Amino acid sequence: MASPDIENPPTSFFKKLKFLGPGFILSASIVGSGELIATTILGAQAGFIAFWVIFVSCVIKVGIQLEFGKNAIITGRPIMSEFNRLRGLRLGQASWTVWMTFLLTGLKILQLGGMLGGAAIAFSLIFPSVSINFAVVLLGFSVGLLIYKNYYTLIERLSTLMVFGFTFFTLLSLIAILFTPFSFSFRDILTGMRFDLPNEYLFVAIGAFGITGVASDEIIAYTYWCQEKGYAAYTGKNDASKAWNIRAKGWIRVMYLDAFVAMIGYTIVTAAFYLLGAAILHGNETVPSGNELIAYLSSIYTKSLGPNARLGYLIGAFIALYSSVFATLAYWSRLFPDIFIQLKWWKLDTKADKDDAVKVMALVFPFLWVVTFLFLRTPAFMVLLGGVIGSILLLVVVFAAIHFRIKNDLLKLDSGLLSTGIFWLSVLFIGLISGYGILKIF
Repeated sequence: MASPDIENPPTSFFKKLKFLGPGFILSASIVGSGELIATTILGAQAGFIAFWVIFVSCVIKVGIQLEFGKNAIITGRPIMSEFNRLRGLRLGQASWTVWMTFLLTGLKILQLGGMLGGAAIAFSLIFPSVSINFAVVLLGFSVGLLIYKNYYTLIERLSTLMVFGFTFFTLLSLIAILFTPFSFSFRDILTGMRFDLPNEYLFVAIGAFGITGVASDEIIAYTYWCQEKGYAAYTGKNDASKAWNIRAKGWIRVMYLDAFVAMIGYTIVTAAFYLLGAAILHGNETVPSGNELIAYLSSIYTKSLGPNARLGYLIGAFIALYSSVFATLAYWSRLFPDIFIQLKWWKLDTKADKDDAVKVMALVFPFLWVVTFLFLRTPAFMVLLGGVIGSILLLVVVFAAIHFRIKNDLLKLDSGLLSTGIFWLSVLFIGLISGYGILKIF
C-alpha cells in the first residue's frame, strides 16, 4: 500500500517554484558571518587579487551539495545514519566519519560564538544603552526560543525574510559605490580572476573558502531541510518500481532547481561583500578583530551611501549574523541528536523523543555560544578559525559524497554528463584547495 505522503512531482517551472525552500534556509546560514566578516576581511586585506577564491567557493561546492540532497531524497534516512554506513575505520559503535563530524562541528562552537557576538555588537551599536554582554545573552535566549518550537515552516519563512532584507541593502550599496571615489572597474575584477594568492593571505583565504558559499555545515544541513520539506516523503520508499523511479527523478530535479536558485543568490551577495571590502577598505589600517569590528566594517556603507547609512548597515549586519545563528541552531539541534543516536549515547525511538531532543539542543548550544564569546571576545578570529575547521570537515564531506555518488549511480538516477562533470569538478577543486591550505597552515 502506498504511503499517504507520496505525491507526483510538479512538471512545470512555476509549479516547481512552490516547492522551493531548503535553499532559502541554507542562504540564511550562508549570508551571514562568511559574507559579513570573512569575505569582507579577505577583500580588505588582499584587495581584488583573491576574488577568485570567493567565486570558486560559491560555485564549485554545489556539485557535492546536490549529491547529498539526492541521497537524502532516495534513502529518506538521516545523514548521520548514512555516514555510519560508509566503509572505513570504525571507533566503537560508529564510523570515523560520524566521529569527525561530531568533533569538528563541536569545535565550531567558537565560530558560532563569534557570530552571535557579532550580532550582539551590532545590536548594542543600534541601541547604545544596551551593553554587549546583555545583548549577547538576550540574543542567545531569543534564538533558542525560536528553534525550541521546532516548526519547519517558521524556520523557512524567517530565514527567507532575513536573507532578502539584507541582500537588497548590500546590492544597493554596491551600485552606489560606482558613483563615488571608491569606484572600481571591470579590469580590477579581472585581476582577481588570475588564480594567484600571496602566502600572507592564505589563512584568511582558506577560512573564507571554508565558510563562504555552501560550506561543509550547509551541505550536511541541506539533507535535513530536503527531508523536512517533504522531497523524500513525496518520493516514497524505493520499491524498485518504474513509478518510484519517475517520482525520484522528478523530485531530484525540484531539488536541483532549489539549490541552483539559492546558489545564484548567495554568490551575488558574497561577491558584493568582497568587492565592497576590496574597494573601500583595502590599504587601510589593520582590520580590528575585537568589538570594534562591526563598527569598522560599517564604513563600507557610510563611504558608499553617506553617513546616514550607518544605522541601515547596523540593522542589516544584525539581521545577517542573527539569521546565520538562527539557521545554524536549527541545523545543529537536528544534527547532534542524529550523531548521538549513531554513537548509541541516546535512544530516540519516537518522533516525540526526537522533538524533545531538538528542544534540549536548542537551549544548550546558545548557552555555549554565549559563554564562548564572553570568554574570547574576538569575533573575526573566531569566525575565520571556524572556517578553517570547516575546510577540514569539507574533506570528510567529499569522501562521503563520492560514496553516495557510486551507490546512487546504480539506481540510474543521474542527470547526465553535466551533473557528472559538476560533481567531479567539485571534488577536484575542494580536494586541492582545502588540502593545500591545510598543509600550508599546519
